[in-house]
Amino acid sequence: MSARTPPGAHLPEHPDFLWRNPEPKKSYHVVIVGGGGHGLATAHYLAKNHGITDVAVLEKGWLAGGNMARNTTLIRSNYLWDESAAIYEHSLKLWEGLADDLGYPILFSQRGVLNLAHTEQDVRDSVRRVEANRLNGIDAEWIGPERVKEICPIVNIAEDIRYPVQGATYQPRAGIAKHDYVAWGFARRADEAGIDLIQDCAVTGFTVDGDRVTGVRTTRGDIACGTVALCAAGHTSVLLDMLGVRTPLQSHPLQALVSELLEPVHPTIVMSNAVHVYVSQAHKGELVMGAGVDSYNGYGQRGAFHIIERQMAAAVELFPVFARAHLLRSWAGIVDVTPDASPIVGHTPYENVFVNSGWGTGGFKATPGIGWCYAHTIAHGKPHPYVAPFGLDRFTTGALVDEHGAAAVAH
Repeated sequence: MSARTPPGAHLPEHPDFLWRNPEPKKSYHVVIVGGGGHGLATAHYLAKNHGITDVAVLEKGWLAGGNMARNTTLIRSNYLWDESAAIYEHSLKLWEGLADDLGYPILFSQRGVLNLAHTEQDVRDSVRRVEANRLNGIDAEWIGPERVKEICPIVNIAEDIRYPVQGATYQPRAGIAKHDYVAWGFARRADEAGIDLIQDCAVTGFTVDGDRVTGVRTTRGDIACGTVALCAAGHTSVLLDMLGVRTPLQSHPLQALVSELLEPVHPTIVMSNAVHVYVSQAHKGELVMGAGVDSYNGYGQRGAFHIIERQMAAAVELFPVFARAHLLRSWAGIVDVTPDASPIVGHTPYENVFVNSGWGTGGFKATPGIGWCYAHTIAHGKPHPYVAPFGLDRFTTGALVDEHGAAAVAH
């Protein structure tokens, strides 16, 4: 157990012993397509909050092997717009009690997040966001460069660098969690409730009767269903294409990397949109760094080298001590992005098909919150109030939630 493992935390056993690997039944009341964090959380809250357990979670690979295993685990709620702040703050409150709810050590560490400002416009946008956060009851403050240095001593606040630090927003309750433990905790609870978690089960099509989907075609046979809930992140548009439903989703690679194991040097999370790098230090000791999305569309879990090169140059400028660290490995996930950088949650043109997608780089932090709200939406047949603003119809009505226009919207 490393020096960064919280006192009293016990690392869980291997996941093979935590849930069944059942054969799919011929039919289910609810079929969830996608066995990542959102799909598993939705299954858990369907059982816990609504008593719905005749549920199958279909995963084309292994549970949580997609974006859930490929993210940088940042959790925060300091978004600008009321609609975004509401769902992410709901999620953060659930994170704060999630280990007890799941009976599982998710290693949630509330170490705070700094969003750096480098220009006068950054400062104006950041102060605006802090005031909006406060109006929504979210912990947030604006701090100057010296206070940034107090919170994170390794940040370079010199005035003669390319992007000098003029201050930062600070959310003390933000943090990180162990992503695979989160997925295993949700999976174990869903399995204990009698929900079938079916791996190596890719969806190849749907059977349709009018405006209803009556079944899901998979590589492990056809499955009849009463309701279909899509939770497939970057591949959501592929599934909806099978139903003839067009969505304004684009899928991009998003790269991240980790360093070798180090002694504790980085006490918080630091984000910079101007140089586009964000950094935390994981429980074992590795530095976890993320970059901006690759500009091209694609479904490959890889990315272009020049993105990593620019990311590392930015990281070394902000954190000169990182010049001594060695890169251990890099990877990419597939992010699903909408024109207004906000998710799509709710009904589709099919009466019994729901969609949850478009979270871009914010999917991990939303995991418990969207699981809670998506389960409510499925159980009641209408959107939970927190996700009602994120319906697919906003792209025809024009009622967008434009987080692209807000400071520090990514990650």
